[in-house]
Amino acid sequence: MPITIEFNVKVGDKLLKEDSVTFATPEELFEYVAPVGGCENMPSDLAEIQMIFLSPEHPNTRNPIADKRVTLQLGIVLITAPLSIIVQISQEIIDRMGRTELSDAFQAVIGVKGL
Repeated sequence: MPITIEFNVKVGDKLLKEDSVTFATPEELFEYVAPVGGCENMPSDLAEIQMIFLSPEHPNTRNPIADKRVTLQLGIVLITAPLSIIVQISQEIIDRMGRTELSDAFQAVIGVKGL
């Protein structure tokens, strides 16, 4: 399930798209936000980072709430995805945080650096 991340800066009252990158899997995303994974090169003037996960290829007919699109905000990161993916990614972030597998830059933008 591809994930697009848009890096946005704020100029005055306008939010402008600075750059975007697409990952094929959540694992590729976590490789990017790991120490020396590349996210340390993010511009320092970011106002918002949007992570947009596509909907699943096959809808969940037994539990349609799992496919409901929602947004979770962590610091300046907005994750928009089906609810089931939000839960999965949240658990991954907590787990990887505990194992120190998230870069300082990513910890800072999600607002947990120094807790």
